[in-house]
Amino acid sequence: MTVAVATERLTGMMRDSRSRTLELVAGLDREQLFGPRLDIVNPLIWEIGHVAWFHEHFALRRLAGGDTLLPNADALYNSSVVPHDDRWELPLPALDGTLDYMRRVQDTMLARLDAPHAGADESYLYQLTTFHEDMHDEAFTYTRQTLAYPEPRFAGSSTPADAGAGPWPGDVDVPAGRFQLGAQRGASFVFDNEKWAHPVAVGAFRIARAPVTNAEFAAFVEAGGYRQRTLWDDEGWHWRENAKAEHPVYWQPQGNGRWKVRRFDRTEALAAHQPVIYVNWHEANAWCRWAGRRLPTEVEWEAAAATEPAADGPLGNHKRTFPWGEAPPSPARANLDGIALGCVDVGACAAGDSAWGCRQMIGNAWEWTASPFDPFPGFSPDVYEDYSAPWFGTRKVLRGGAWPTRGRMINNSYRNFFTPDRRDICAGFRTVAR
Repeated sequence: MTVAVATERLTGMMRDSRSRTLELVAGLDREQLFGPRLDIVNPLIWEIGHVAWFHEHFALRRLAGGDTLLPNADALYNSSVVPHDDRWELPLPALDGTLDYMRRVQDTMLARLDAPHAGADESYLYQLTTFHEDMHDEAFTYTRQTLAYPEPRFAGSSTPADAGAGPWPGDVDVPAGRFQLGAQRGASFVFDNEKWAHPVAVGAFRIARAPVTNAEFAAFVEAGGYRQRTLWDDEGWHWRENAKAEHPVYWQPQGNGRWKVRRFDRTEALAAHQPVIYVNWHEANAWCRWAGRRLPTEVEWEAAAATEPAADGPLGNHKRTFPWGEAPPSPARANLDGIALGCVDVGACAAGDSAWGCRQMIGNAWEWTASPFDPFPGFSPDVYEDYSAPWFGTRKVLRGGAWPTRGRMINNSYRNFFTPDRRDICAGFRTVAR
């Protein structure tokens, strides 16, 4: 059941999301806006047009009908029917024309909101399309990293006071029990793959207080972890050999155990106590085998992030929206929204600890889990039918969000999902004791 949302909130979200989109393409020339043809990126000039089309297709035309505001927009920007490799060859509008299309779509959407509260359908569709733009903005950030473009400039970005807080070693104990996995009814917005909360059992486990750091991962690399066949499953070893991977993708060896890392278009010293990022599921799994650890299941991850102790010892019945409680994200609790323009140390954001003492379960870096991306019981797709359903069984679940993730979208129930070979996303991992 969709909850009606204040018009002021919806308009503020849309304007803020569009400002971020424009910041992410600012300063790029025509060649950069197209970029090379790679499986893991889209042409940015196509992708920003797709964002506008998505608003128009899934919100404007559903709510008001009418034709597209750009002739042939469906044939250009419908990602469900336009093959990925064709997107570099389409007769796309130039940047000015694309930005004009984006403006006209947003102006039309904003003009429709003329009451203090939007209706239920409007509330859902306006949030869906804004969150879709937020997801693409995160993808734009990854694209700028992948292609070594200059670091983006975000309004209001700053370095948190505790960014250099250092490591946060050790495990915490989470007891056995039952809790409700997934999204609970009554939220202002829920993605279809989170529906609905259902009872699950979890055994007692010990989970790391923080994600694996660069220094901890460097020890694995320097111990020859990428060359030890026994640390990799068959699929992971096949990936490693094909990719000729010897270390995380952006790391650059300097000798004597020293590393640098490419960050956007410049190289800097590897920050020892920040979480390792841009590692895929195979790399995370191999590190776990080397360290005698394992990845948490999706159930374990959510139990550690969302549940609370009960008076008699097991998991309590109450589930938190965020690790720290119900208050919205803030820089003291979570590194989100691009504020820091990168990761902070795993010891930062102490105010964001979960009830069990896990830090940074929201923000800084996405966290791989051991679980395949599968539907919850009773799943049915929402209006964006291709959001989840086509990808079940082919991807791994990630949880928690990363530094570019928008705080308005992320919570303890949010499920991200990528194929296990992807190491262009801002993903790391935390581990569980065997």
